[in-house]
Amino acid sequence: MKILVLNGPNLDLLGEREPEIYGRETLAHVQQMLEARAQEAGAELEFMQSNHEGALIDLLNGSGRAADAAIINPGALTHYSFALRDALAAFGKPVVEVHISNIFSREDWRSNSVTGAAVRGVISGLGVEGYLLALEALLKMPA
Repeated sequence: MKILVLNGPNLDLLGEREPEIYGRETLAHVQQMLEARAQEAGAELEFMQSNHEGALIDLLNGSGRAADAAIINPGALTHYSFALRDALAAFGKPVVEVHISNIFSREDWRSNSVTGAAVRGVISGLGVEGYLLALEALLKMPA
């Protein structure tokens, strides 16, 4: 099984940016954690972080179509990117959306996820462990 792990804007600053909200773990740590579990399960992961909406969409619409599933933390794109939402819907395979913080307990505008309507499930507020939970779900989820 091949799974995309996509991270949107500012997630390259994980561990540095607002650690009181997002924690001190880095994106590299998240990748190592996921790689270890994927290896145990015999799954292959492809990682991408981009601060550019179009790069994420290009991957989903292009070479990413060879993947069986995806995990995505769209960052701020969650709240307004109908283009990313449409790319996730067109991907046509299981996707789990992850948010490190609880988007429903923060500013009002953060509680709306336009991308969430195009995925199988949303994990919010469980820190970087949410990525592991998403991976576990996808490993067990039928296509």
